[in-house]
Amino acid sequence: MSLSVIGAGFGRTGTLSLKLALEQLGFVHCHHMMEVFGNPDQAPVWHAAARGEKVDWDKLLEGYRASVDWPSCYFWRELAAHYPDAKVILSTRDPQRWYKSISQTIFRVMADEPPGQGPGRDTLDMAKYVVREKTFGGCTDEAHVLDVLARHEAEVKRTIAPSRLLVFDVAEGWEPLCRFLGVAVPEGPFPRTNSTEEFLAMSKE
Repeated sequence: MSLSVIGAGFGRTGTLSLKLALEQLGFVHCHHMMEVFGNPDQAPVWHAAARGEKVDWDKLLEGYRASVDWPSCYFWRELAAHYPDAKVILSTRDPQRWYKSISQTIFRVMADEPPGQGPGRDTLDMAKYVVREKTFGGCTDEAHVLDVLARHEAEVKRTIAPSRLLVFDVAEGWEPLCRFLGVAVPEGPFPRTNSTEEFLAMSKE
């Protein structure tokens, strides 16, 4: 098994809803930061990859057919090269609404006092390094973060062939996603989850 779908969109662009949608469409399992919290042994490997160390992508992503969200979206270029037959989805949303969301969720959690030593600390340390340091250069000011987002999305669009890329807002629902993946539209609504309130509630568990 290897990745069939690579998510290049940053977290808080509907990535958890997209994970659930992809799994409903048969792309099981789909990697997401929540997978690292559930499998903390992954955290040191992702951390090593972010430091520039060589990793075995096939081993790290064994059992996954898709990936979205951080940490994998940081490595969209490497994954797209390693899995040349995989399609790429750039999840996106209104930049101002996205910044408000990430500020109230991911950035807020990363500013909290970290837990003691253990798997949870390893995962949070990795997440901070990948997201705050590597993605945003340690700066979470609005203008800077929005500039990073814009340059990231432009680079994905410039790099990935149009036939291989879907720029997708989860508000669009099933139709464009299923058409891009060549699968039937399922019955029932598109998944909607991980609102700011839900994120903060989960982060306190």
